[in-house]
Amino acid sequence: MLVIVGYLVVLGSVFGGYALMGGHFGVLFQPLEVLIIGGAAVGAFVAGNDGKTIRATMKQLPKLLGNSKKHDKALYMELLALLYVLLSKGRKEGMMALESDIDDPQNSPIFAPYPVILKDERVLEFMTDYLRLIVSGNTDAHEIGELMEHELETYKHEAEVPAHSLMRVGDALPALGIVAAVLGVVHALASADLPPAEMGQLIAHAMVGTFLGILMAYGFVSPLATLIEHKVVESLKVYQCIKVTLMASLNGYAPQLAVEFGRKILCSTERPSFTELDEHVRDVKSR
Repeated sequence: MLVIVGYLVVLGSVFGGYALMGGHFGVLFQPLEVLIIGGAAVGAFVAGNDGKTIRATMKQLPKLLGNSKKHDKALYMELLALLYVLLSKGRKEGMMALESDIDDPQNSPIFAPYPVILKDERVLEFMTDYLRLIVSGNTDAHEIGELMEHELETYKHEAEVPAHSLMRVGDALPALGIVAAVLGVVHALASADLPPAEMGQLIAHAMVGTFLGILMAYGFVSPLATLIEHKVVESLKVYQCIKVTLMASLNGYAPQLAVEFGRKILCSTERPSFTELDEHVRDVKSR
């Protein structure tokens, strides 16, 4: 829930500092300014994106505020162990022996001990699709490697669509805040016959629009876009790990060395040590 914590820090710092300087909170309460800025931002978001992008963004937002899937060391240990078991069976019995397992992984005794991998349909599909190509024996390693790279580029592009759409909204919010502020100034100038104190209050109300636009952009919307980008990079590592491991096997490396290739491309915070992975693989062997 770091998003909520971050938002609370932003609000506490901004409004706490404002209170310490003796500011009056009443002048900041401008629901019509929020309506102008928020409504215009939503309208621009809808006008500037197609239905697919809007649905993807709306689907992504709840995941950022809740507990999302964690790509930790335990996940990668299980992933590498599964790849080791599959490649070992293929090396001993021939890759054709894997056909029944990859065609129906949900009922395969090899996949059964790895429920986390089975629950992730996209990862499972990526792994079994390329194992199926390898089993067919009609495609060389270079072609499979290029195909994997193209698929990962497509995955990255699709996964970053919500981030790009939110970033554009964040970039627009300060300008929309200025729009609200200008409208407030226009309203104040139209009431030029009011006493100076009341005119000053109207100008202050107008300036709140600029403040809200900038705060909403850099304190709330843009951080969400950055967080989505981080999560995309994190999720991409799972596919890259599968890719590197399968490519190492295709190039003739033994299963134990192939999973070592997959281990080396992981980020340091999630990457198991050589000893940890070796002991885990030994444990898998003894089952």
